[in-house]
Amino acid sequence: MMAASLLRRDKKTTAAHLKADLRRTDNSSGQRQLQELLDSVLNPERGSDPEALEWCKWLLAGGEGFDEFCRTVRSYDNATLCGLVWTANFVAYRCRTCGISPCMSLCAECFNNGDHTGHDFNMFRSQAGGACDCGDGNVMRESGFCSRHRLKTGENVPLVPRDLLLMSEMVLPRFIITIIQYLRDGYVEPESAADRDLQKVLQQLEPQISFLEELTKMGGAMRTVLTKILTNQQTFKELSMGQGENVYAKKNYEKYLSALKTSGLVSAEERGSGGAAAGATESPGGALCLLGATAATSIEDSSKEEDQDGLQGVGQRKRVKLSSSTKDPSIMDTLKHKCFLEELLFWTIKYEFPQKMVTFLLNMLPDQDYKITFTKTFVQHYAFIMKTLMKSHESDTMSNRIVHISVQLFSNEELARHVTEECQLLDIMVTVLLYMMESCLIKSELQDEDNNRHVVVNCGEALLKNNTYWPLVSDFINILSHQSVAKRFLEDHSLLLLWMSFVSFFQGMNLNKRELNEHVEFESQTYYAAFAAELEACAQPMWGLLTHCRVKETHEYTKTVVRYCLETLQMWFDAIGFVDEPSLNQLTFHLPLHRYYAMFLSKGVKCQGLDLDSLLPDQEMLMKIMVHPLQIQASLSEIHSNMWVRNGLQIKGQAMTYVQSHFCNSMIDPDIYLLQVCASRLDPDYFISSVFERFKVVDLLTMASQHQNTVLDSEQERPMLEGALTFLVILTSLRIHLGMSDDEILRAEMVSQLCMNDRTHSSLLDLIPENPNPKSGVVPGSCSFEEMLSGVADFKAPVFEPGGSMQQGMYTPKAEVWEKEFDPIMVILRTVYRRDVQSAMDRYAAFLKQSGVHTGNPWPPYKERTPLHPCYRGLVRLLHCKTLHIVIFTLLYKIWMDHQNMSEHVLCMVLYLIELGLDNQIQEDKVEEEPCIEEHCHDSWFPGTSLLSNLHHVINYVRVRVPETAPEVERKRERERERETPASTSTESSTFGQNLREAQVFSLVAERRRKFQEIINRSNHEASQAVRPKSSSSRWLPPGSPPQLVTEILEIRESMLSLLVKVHQKLSAKQNSLSFSRLSEVDPAQHSHGDGITAIERILAKAVARSRHSKRCLQDICGKVCPPIPPKKNSPGDKKSMDKEERRQRARERQQKLLAEFASRQKSFMETAMDVESPEADAVMDVGSSEPLDSEVLYDCVICGQSGPSTEDRPTGLVVLLQASSVLGHRCRSETPKCLPTTDEEHIYPEDTCGAAHDVRLSVMQRYFKDSSCLQSVSIGWDGGVYVQTCGHTLHIDCHKSYMESLRNDQVLQGFSVDKGEFTCPLCRQFANSVLPCRPGRGTETGIWHAPSNKSMATLVKEVEDLQEQLGIFPAESNLSKEMESVIKDIKNTTQKKYMDYGKNPGSPDNDFLFMYSVARTNLELELVHRGGNLCSGGASAAAKRSCLNQLFHVLAMHMRLYSIDSAYNPWTRLTQTTQSREPEFCDDERPEVPMLFRDVPSLLIIFILTMPQPLRREHFTCVVKVLYSLQYTQALVALSIRFSREERRAWSHTGVAKKNTPNSNKSWESLLGHVISELTKTKDVYDSNSEDSSVLSSSVWSPQSIEFSLQQICLPFLRLSCLLQHHLYGDSLPGCPVDEEFSLLTGCLGLHASVQSTGSMSSASCLEWNVNAFDLISQWCSEVFSLADTPAQQSVSLLAQDPQWTAPRLLQLPDNYNTIFQYYHRKFCTSCNKTPKDPALCLVCGAFVCLKGHCCKQQGICECVLHSQHCGAATGIFLLINASVIIIIRGHRFCLWGSVYLDAHGEEDRDLRRGKPLYLCEERYRVLEQQWVSHTFDHINKRWGPHYNGL
Repeated sequence: MMAASLLRRDKKTTAAHLKADLRRTDNSSGQRQLQELLDSVLNPERGSDPEALEWCKWLLAGGEGFDEFCRTVRSYDNATLCGLVWTANFVAYRCRTCGISPCMSLCAECFNNGDHTGHDFNMFRSQAGGACDCGDGNVMRESGFCSRHRLKTGENVPLVPRDLLLMSEMVLPRFIITIIQYLRDGYVEPESAADRDLQKVLQQLEPQISFLEELTKMGGAMRTVLTKILTNQQTFKELSMGQGENVYAKKNYEKYLSALKTSGLVSAEERGSGGAAAGATESPGGALCLLGATAATSIEDSSKEEDQDGLQGVGQRKRVKLSSSTKDPSIMDTLKHKCFLEELLFWTIKYEFPQKMVTFLLNMLPDQDYKITFTKTFVQHYAFIMKTLMKSHESDTMSNRIVHISVQLFSNEELARHVTEECQLLDIMVTVLLYMMESCLIKSELQDEDNNRHVVVNCGEALLKNNTYWPLVSDFINILSHQSVAKRFLEDHSLLLLWMSFVSFFQGMNLNKRELNEHVEFESQTYYAAFAAELEACAQPMWGLLTHCRVKETHEYTKTVVRYCLETLQMWFDAIGFVDEPSLNQLTFHLPLHRYYAMFLSKGVKCQGLDLDSLLPDQEMLMKIMVHPLQIQASLSEIHSNMWVRNGLQIKGQAMTYVQSHFCNSMIDPDIYLLQVCASRLDPDYFISSVFERFKVVDLLTMASQHQNTVLDSEQERPMLEGALTFLVILTSLRIHLGMSDDEILRAEMVSQLCMNDRTHSSLLDLIPENPNPKSGVVPGSCSFEEMLSGVADFKAPVFEPGGSMQQGMYTPKAEVWEKEFDPIMVILRTVYRRDVQSAMDRYAAFLKQSGVHTGNPWPPYKERTPLHPCYRGLVRLLHCKTLHIVIFTLLYKIWMDHQNMSEHVLCMVLYLIELGLDNQIQEDKVEEEPCIEEHCHDSWFPGTSLLSNLHHVINYVRVRVPETAPEVERKRERERERETPASTSTESSTFGQNLREAQVFSLVAERRRKFQEIINRSNHEASQAVRPKSSSSRWLPPGSPPQLVTEILEIRESMLSLLVKVHQKLSAKQNSLSFSRLSEVDPAQHSHGDGITAIERILAKAVARSRHSKRCLQDICGKVCPPIPPKKNSPGDKKSMDKEERRQRARERQQKLLAEFASRQKSFMETAMDVESPEADAVMDVGSSEPLDSEVLYDCVICGQSGPSTEDRPTGLVVLLQASSVLGHRCRSETPKCLPTTDEEHIYPEDTCGAAHDVRLSVMQRYFKDSSCLQSVSIGWDGGVYVQTCGHTLHIDCHKSYMESLRNDQVLQGFSVDKGEFTCPLCRQFANSVLPCRPGRGTETGIWHAPSNKSMATLVKEVEDLQEQLGIFPAESNLSKEMESVIKDIKNTTQKKYMDYGKNPGSPDNDFLFMYSVARTNLELELVHRGGNLCSGGASAAAKRSCLNQLFHVLAMHMRLYSIDSAYNPWTRLTQTTQSREPEFCDDERPEVPMLFRDVPSLLIIFILTMPQPLRREHFTCVVKVLYSLQYTQALVALSIRFSREERRAWSHTGVAKKNTPNSNKSWESLLGHVISELTKTKDVYDSNSEDSSVLSSSVWSPQSIEFSLQQICLPFLRLSCLLQHHLYGDSLPGCPVDEEFSLLTGCLGLHASVQSTGSMSSASCLEWNVNAFDLISQWCSEVFSLADTPAQQSVSLLAQDPQWTAPRLLQLPDNYNTIFQYYHRKFCTSCNKTPKDPALCLVCGAFVCLKGHCCKQQGICECVLHSQHCGAATGIFLLINASVIIIIRGHRFCLWGSVYLDAHGEEDRDLRRGKPLYLCEERYRVLEQQWVSHTFDHINKRWGPHYNGL
């Protein structure tokens, strides 16, 4: 066998050999050899064999290396598109300015290489995956292409040499068929096998598919070859069935055929049974029989089942057969494949879209031929894809992958049009949608539950609940956004009909039935599925179609859609059996057919100039159409009146969703518009009475003071009446679809949202209902949005509140907006929560108060409306119809008479309606000035319909139905009794009788019925024979009925005008409140803000201005200025109101009296309390207050409230928080903070920090000197030192213990860990974890301790030495000493072990000693830092008030006195005496002590103070400071001399020698400096070691001034610490001063010099005070240095040249633009695990890059961020989360989200980068963060802490 021999040779030569053969003109032998070789290499039975892949690579390369081959092929890449494919979670960009299609996206590289400055772009994380569109002119504008794809690279690429890809053309078809055979073979139907099996097959194929993907990335040349192979039908025919006798191939071909069988939309068996139906296809009503007929047949089908299993049949209905309605039967058929591509896609679908396959198929798209073929193939498989999706278990992942593909294909208008024309894409989509929804239809129960023939989708089904239909709908919306496609859709009538039948499946879904008896057991949450379905499947395609109906030319489309809507609606009404009344207690929010109709009407009138009447049906149809939308409005009111409370919370959820910003313009807006259309065309009386009947308040609208309402409880009447009136106001005043331009609408929406609350830019974008189709005009983010926003609102920059809550940048309405544009009606329409209406009113009131317009409680302002579009003029008739006027009259009367259930809101809305009527007159009939009297009119409440003339019409008598018990009946009886007395003349009774004829009767319901009959008869329709359901007409009376109703006649004698005047009097609580002359001066514009009184005055002024008659009547009414007499003096109503006023007055007086009494009590209590509290309040807060000598300090316990001294037995303690801190260690020398690296070149070096420098110093010392001595020569605690802070409150320690017990038992408070001793201060709730005992006795050292001393320096030095000799006395065992020990233990436990053990032998006393005094040092240093690094600000610092240093010193001192210092090594002697040579004392093996010049002076100070007996006399303290100052000064001289160059040193030493003999030479720095230099150059030249580099250092010449300045700078840190220490020990106040006088001030405070001189003449040396010869002492100190034979000079210099100055601690400097950080770090590899972290984070203190929550970098179960926080900040970490832009703080075992320091252009955070807008550093916030870090206040300011369990 030839193949076998070929296999044995090495691959490279074989490939080269074969390639040579195949290049010949006669290549048959080569072909044969190749085929045989491939037969054996690619034998599918061997499974996926890595060897085979290797062979393919070599063969393709034809003898050269594969990588080499790839490079060659790439050089022929002629692609002009980027086409980079990405999967979920990839970070991509979208630029709306450059995009033509809304789905356009760019990869980061193309985005950054293009120019998008000033564009509206955002970054986003891909949800489903996508591909880069750079270079594709169909999807984006060329201006946005990146530099690489802008040049049409394809033009200058050379042609591909024929033989380069020769082998590929031969080998690849075989390679692909192998993959396909493998897929065929591995497939099993998912029902029979677990999903794992399919996964396994795919895993084995992974390398092969990856190889194909690699090939696609080789560029255009290789893609062309692949396209040829994938689309070649001939090759497919040859290879698909298997050649010759290949059994394996035959077998899997059969498998493939059987898999194909199930690929049709309707399977073969179903098709057989549906044959009969199919026979009757293409009947003209094909699509429509879906709605009527099919629904009916389906129910008959299921009736057989219903016998067996009762009600379940409804849920398990058989499917409605669709075969009759589809035009193209091929959609339903099984698939047939003609090329590899088709079969590959087929298996991709079968295997549920494996990611690799999807990526491969998409990677090929830049090839144009492939794109077209692939799109057609995709469409051909579309039905099959959706069928597979419905069955899939992983429908979410699959949906994403489908859309990943389809969005690439259908966003391109050319392609979409092409497949619509050639492959019937639209038909397929609509059919498949119908097919999909069909699977979950149920019988509708709306209206006539039993005979309803309509079917709706069941929202509980998984298909709707899980949004499985989403990919399909999303594609449909996508292709409808292309004009050419949408036009085809609108022209194809049968498609439109199909679509309408699809929409009708949603009409009336999710029906709610009001629960009347008990609460529902199970609250279903399916409603959200219903809203989502209507929005996505119905509304969005509707908006898509509407965008193409915006110009006059397309008006035919609108007419067609409207016609079909009406037909479908009529069929729907028939199917649900609707006549004229909606059924009670049913509610559905879903009426998509109504909304389609409404929106197309609106667009037709607004944009296409169509005549409204030509689009409207007859009156009867209008009446039907209006019923359901009106039902929804009434139900909204019912829900808010708690009538649906038994249906659970979900019904409120539905009501909110219906008006919520994403839904409102597809739901409530079209509904209200439709009602406005109906109202403008129907009889107004009929409409108004329908409204009140729907709102169930008809019974309430009676003049009688009592009534019966059979449908409402009394507490529901008021909200329902308010609801009805508010609805009428909205209906008559809303102009969104009735004439407002788009800009006006946007402005109104914006104003209403801003009036409710200040809003951030993004929430405003979200709340403004945009036209949901992205291609519409009102795309948020377009310039009009920004311009409009700046027109109506002011920007409030983001601020940081001290409470810790961070504000975002907010927009707040401008003053003129409140003044002129605030529209409460719009606010009511748009609020989801009722509280927002109140909020808007409160803000409005606040504005009026502030601007001084109105101080009281204002009423919603009345706003003028934009004029109505002429088509809708009829709407005004609502305001001018008798029915409404009767209602208004009745309500005004009831309000005046104080009937129950009237409210301010009712009056407000009534007045609003009157004012609307006055402002919108009916143009046609001119109002006659004199009222015509129509005696004979049977409904003669009012003579005409005009509101203006009806206002002054007086109504005398009204006949009412009242219960027998009503006061009206009583009154009548009284009157009859009066009549019997002879006194009454007959005339009165006769007039009474006459007037009866005029008495008005009014019944809304009867009125409405009559109108309805009239309309029906006019259109003489068969509906008049229909039987009306009984339920609504006959009212059911419950047993134990209320008293019977009787008819009474009331005497009224009022007109609306007079009632208005009386209500005005009532509101202003004055009798003659209204003078006519005042009215004539009212200018409505001025009167637009105010309360009800203002509103009535404004209305009356308008009435007077518009009608002379009203003017006369008003003059009459106001003329009767004498207190108007109420109707009947003894009427109970009136008496009631009188009583009410009086009662109110009395209540007010009582309240005032009580308040006064309360205030006086409070005052006396405060006075007594103050006397007791003041002294010790002072003492605790400021420990430095002076008081009488003998008094002890008193402390208040905040738990038991007692006050007393702290004693040995019952000690008191300060509430403190101990925390480890490394803030000091992070200080640097340079003023500018370090920058965060954002490129690979930048680095941060930690060596120059304070902590690092001190560590190095200590380790150098430990190498050469004695350990115990080293441990007293430095301080530790720069990193991991313990900082103690207090809130200043004290408590008894035993009280604290019981408090902790109670916390331990209370499991609720889990913000902190009680077991770790954490608690919150019982008084101020500040976080704390320990109690610091207060020492008994006086507050501060006073009296003799303060006395200035006149002893000589020598005496004092001796006294100090004696004090140090005193041994520490062990304190007696007492509660206090125990507490002190326990607090020391707490302090040690606060920090980690590594921060305490610096000695050679851990745990030694020396180590302990070092740790103790370092705690004091850390706290002093930190206080300095908090004071700004110096003491210039004086003692008024807030920190001092709450300082606990005094108590801390005592605790530490008590502990340190236990260690006595061996007098031989006591540094004091070496500081104060010159000794002769001490050489022989050293043993050989023992290391020397640390020389004095190497020691840290502040450490020595603290050691001396803490080890001497407390309290210490002031004079001794000063003595210690003086002695140490001379050491510090000498060290400064040495450090300076090291910085000099050799010449300078020589010069200065000469000057010094000259000065030495002058008097006071020991106080002149020249002589001392000269002495130091000569001493150090004497024996071993210390300076030699750094002579080379020192000359470089001192480029500047040293002048005497600069030397003096440097000396002061080096001594300042020591002086500051000494001064602070003195301040805390003795309570001195620290005076403030300018910075340049700080030195003289401090030396003065410390008593180093007597008179305060100005710093100018002040010499630092003049403060020196030597008790022995200065020069001898210095010589001795210097000799210590060079007696160290074994210390290298280099080290000595480094130890001598110490510089104690550090700048304040700073966080890293961050770049201004967040993108800089994001781009560098989000793909950066973690240093420890070398992977890209899922959640990368950055330490803002040191710049470390760590994995948040990453298990990869865990150590001992602790994640990396927590580890780093311990290492870098001693358990405090500040991390920036790269992918979220927020900062988290880790503090010990807790963490909290701090917020973000990066804000967008509108001052908003973007947590998790959801919006992806560019973010910029907010300096203020960053400063706040830094300040909290430095001041250690994270625990106090941030409130939301949680445990992190080491998992961050």
